[in-house]
Amino acid sequence: MKKKPLSNKQKKRLKGLGHALRPVVMIADQGLKETVIGATEEALDTHELIKVKVRADDREARDELLHALCEQTGADMISQIGFTALLFRRNTKKPVIEL
Repeated sequence: MKKKPLSNKQKKRLKGLGHALRPVVMIADQGLKETVIGATEEALDTHELIKVKVRADDREARDELLHALCEQTGADMISQIGFTALLFRRNTKKPVIEL
């Protein structure tokens, strides 16, 4: 089943909610490992909206890591500012955030 894309209004609401969040997942020098993907999956299941911090100096490498993480977890990237990205994935069993 293909998921419905988020509207601009929904993304704007999620950005507002994500403003006060602190990063719960860090991607360091070793890149995208199974433990990072697992931690991201767990955080998304629990919170739906999370911040991820990436330690990569190269902008292209940072973008590739974040896009790969979103692809592997099924999350939507709501925004990215510098080293920090805001990710969202709806928990179909127990939704936390009302859109």
